[in-house]
Amino acid sequence: MKSGVTRLKLKVVDFHCDALSKMRIHPDMDFNRDDRLDVTMERMKQGNVMLQCFAIFLSNKLGSPNVEHILDQIDIFKTKVIPSGLSPIRCAEDLEQWEQSGGLGGLLSLEGADGLEGNLHYLQICFDLGVRCLGLTWNHANWAADGILEPRNGGFTLKGLQLVHLCHQLEMILDVSHLSQKGFWELVELSEKARRPFIASHSNAYEICDHVRNLHDEQIQAIIRMDGRIGVTFVPWFVQKGGAPSSKDLLPHLEHICALGGEKAIMFGSDFDGIESYLCDLDHCGRYSDWIETLLKHYPERLVRGWLYDNAVAFLRMWLPKKE
Repeated sequence: MKSGVTRLKLKVVDFHCDALSKMRIHPDMDFNRDDRLDVTMERMKQGNVMLQCFAIFLSNKLGSPNVEHILDQIDIFKTKVIPSGLSPIRCAEDLEQWEQSGGLGGLLSLEGADGLEGNLHYLQICFDLGVRCLGLTWNHANWAADGILEPRNGGFTLKGLQLVHLCHQLEMILDVSHLSQKGFWELVELSEKARRPFIASHSNAYEICDHVRNLHDEQIQAIIRMDGRIGVTFVPWFVQKGGAPSSKDLLPHLEHICALGGEKAIMFGSDFDGIESYLCDLDHCGRYSDWIETLLKHYPERLVRGWLYDNAVAFLRMWLPKKE
């Protein structure tokens, strides 16, 4: 079913980018406008990206992960990103004010618990400073759990279980995009008990592209059942094996997730600034306007609005903490 609407300026939420890490490595980068960044204020406006989730990723270029590197990137968010004109989103009331204002917003996430150094007090500090999402691992094992590339496929450590419980108490949103298979299913059980769904901020469908970072059907269905969210991502090797994929090669991933009942679970998590090669027609966030046009050629406007914006915002409205 096609929509006759083209070049409709729909609002966008993107749930994953690594601009902060890139700006930490290259301090001279200007968030307002800098072609070395995939996500800038100028490009957000160009693509109508109204809300961007900024990941704190501790690149190995920074040395051993520690809490100082986390605090450095929180400082970059506060001193270089927010002053450009973004509203920080920390609670449901902030989200409501941001929506009413019609301005641009920014949300902080932490990609991997490594830098917390096994100290749960550091998690509390990060929460107090505005971090609202936690990706429990990157690809490898850390003190809390195994990542998806850890050969032993272990789950959570005892300290990792304590971390999950504290996240649930704080109302921190958990992200499984790099978590091991065993860890995923352990978190399903823990999250069902806590009645708090989680997200996969930047993962695609394994059935369409069998990359280890993509989600198997059973995982997709588990996220759907708990009313979580899946950020379909633009990482080329998660979209298609080989060749030069374009944004159209994302469509089978969307259709597969929908076929499993996930129409309302889909959002987008580009991984811009975390990748060095791109879909040939989707290489920075300003190109969302072209992606919107592609989507509207294939799907009804109602679906497209949901995937681009409504599904993500509805999740945040429900699961961000409320002001005390």
